Amino acid sequence: EVDIASIKGGEIPIEPIGLRFPMKSHQDKRYLQDDAAKEKTKHSLIIDDINFLDYDIIFMAGGWGASYDLGTSEVLGNKITEAHANGILLGSVCHGVLGFLMAKDTTGRPLVEGKNMTGVTDKQVEELDISITPMHPETELTKHGAIYKSNTGFRDFFETLTVVDGNIVTGQNQNSSGETAQTLLKMLKSKNE
Repeated sequence: EVDIASIKGGEIPIEPIGLRFPMKSHQDKRYLQDDAAKEKTKHSLIIDDINFLDYDIIFMAGGWGASYDLGTSEVLGNKITEAHANGILLGSVCHGVLGFLMAKDTTGRPLVEGKNMTGVTDKQVEELDISITPMHPETELTKHGAIYKSNTGFRDFFETLTVVDGNIVTGQNQNSSGETAQTLLKMLKSKNE
């Protein structure tokens, strides 16, 4: 069972280019045929009303829009802090990693400090010409003390990487979504055995 939530609740805007060729993936096609998922995206829950401890996995999806609110939400930061302290599996992909920035560890230090993590590279931000966005994962993770990991190539858009550090699983970009999600599900299965 999956719930979809956002900082403000309500309809989550989707960047339309990602749902068209050549960007559209098998998972995007599946989403576009899933009326229940589309309805949950149109009427997302507001995170203020959600108890993160009621969930096995908290997953923060990326996309350029995530750079506008995930990294500055105190509510999200507090809820991630509590979930982490209670061993809830936490994941993100792409710009979704910015949702970890306001979270703290049990000593009050930034949760990302000293953690192996990934998110979109600064190079990919430049390659996609989206440097207009207010926060960039590589820059922000590094600034907050994370040990930033990435694969880079001729075009970072084609690269992929999934990084696990404790109960936190992060994916570098859109190509990492499947592996990141599957890693979290395998971890949940092991946890429940």
